Amino acid sequence: MIRWWISALQLTELFVSVVVHVVYGFYIFSSAVAGDLSQTLNEWVFKPNMNIVVKEDLRGTSKTTTNGDDLPPIVLVHGIFGFGKGKLGGLSYFAGAEKKDEKVLVPDLGSLTSIYDRARELFYYLKGGQVDYGEEHSKACGHSQFGRIYEQGHYPEWDEDHPIHFVGHSAGAQVVRVLQQMLADKAFKGYENTSENWVLSLTSLSGAFNGTTRTYLDGMQPEDGRTLKPICLLQILRLGVIIYDWLDIRLLKDYYNFGFDHFNMSWKKMGILGLFDCLLGNTGPFATGDWILPDLTIQGSMQLNCHLQTFPNTYYFNYATKRTRKIMGVTVPSSILGIHPLLFIRVLQMSQWSFPPDISPPYKGYRDEDWQENDGALNTISTTHPCIPIEQPSCNITNDSECQPLQPGIWLVIKLSSLVYTRFLSIKIIFAKVKLLLHVKTSYSVVATKIIVSQVSFVRHFKS
Repeated sequence: MIRWWISALQLTELFVSVVVHVVYGFYIFSSAVAGDLSQTLNEWVFKPNMNIVVKEDLRGTSKTTTNGDDLPPIVLVHGIFGFGKGKLGGLSYFAGAEKKDEKVLVPDLGSLTSIYDRARELFYYLKGGQVDYGEEHSKACGHSQFGRIYEQGHYPEWDEDHPIHFVGHSAGAQVVRVLQQMLADKAFKGYENTSENWVLSLTSLSGAFNGTTRTYLDGMQPEDGRTLKPICLLQILRLGVIIYDWLDIRLLKDYYNFGFDHFNMSWKKMGILGLFDCLLGNTGPFATGDWILPDLTIQGSMQLNCHLQTFPNTYYFNYATKRTRKIMGVTVPSSILGIHPLLFIRVLQMSQWSFPPDISPPYKGYRDEDWQENDGALNTISTTHPCIPIEQPSCNITNDSECQPLQPGIWLVIKLSSLVYTRFLSIKIIFAKVKLLLHVKTSYSVVATKIIVSQVSFVRHFKS
């Protein structure tokens, strides 16, 4: 009888969780549509006035933009379920940061594709050309070797003399690390001159470096970190994504795309039988494990970290977040009134989660208490710096003066205990609170760069 009650409670929790996530998804989507309609109406009604404003802006800014032509751009890389510029109408994952400076780029990468695939997409987004996922990887994962075509790269001059500042949120930070390792390994066919020095700096906002126990709560099997539990939230997500891609409604996919086009799951290519085969888990990204959730488990992150280095000429900054505190030795959410009820539950779940005792821990020395601090989506131990299975050099920073002069090749960690991760909405909080200070030297000229991210704006001061 007790087992029946437990099962009933688990199914109830799953049902409520599915309903909440679906409603929230429709809310975001409908908000984007409403925003687009409103903007279109305003442009139609006030079109003459808008033209005047644009001309005035151009006159007012023409003198101030010429000096920044040689400055390295800032590339903002979104996390899981994220989107880039041009998706979801007028909504912005980074709270409008890309509108503050023309040198800020926000690529639209696959929101659920693997870290590896997203790193490949990011390279070709910047350099241009057709995305090449690699022959060996594509065959192993059962998808096409080639993907989207970028007729014109967003920064085609990118090289060691024209490096880039990267800012990665959540899984986006790990994407940049994989990309930098690929550059060092010269892993892009036709680009034999790539190097790790193409990345001038990497700033991580709640970076998912060491995995998250949230993946196990949502349905990943803790035994291997790759397969899904038979009944779980991620199974519902899997079915929804497969059907969404199979229907291949262009209007919807122009608004939001999970990024699995290279798996050819459209009804035009796989038909009804292919759909059933994919739903049964025999084909597709969820069958081969080539999607982002396995990369976000502890085991998956360890496999990535084994091959990723911290390079001596790159500056690394990391903002770690949490929403928990200790009360009489017990980790609990840090607030009740100041946090959304759904997120409060997620923080509480993660703070109380423990690895099943009948399963071997993911690594030697694993302790549940190390993983209790969290922000509702990521464990704080994962957002500080890459430390599993290999500890990479790091230094905790409490104020800007402690990191002067800056030292490359080491993670400078700033902990933000009062902030919380809420997917793209968290960026509004982080950008409103965080001040990011960089003093860097480029190889083509000695330039000190100061980047301040405050109130969702980038303010840069340069000294020659």
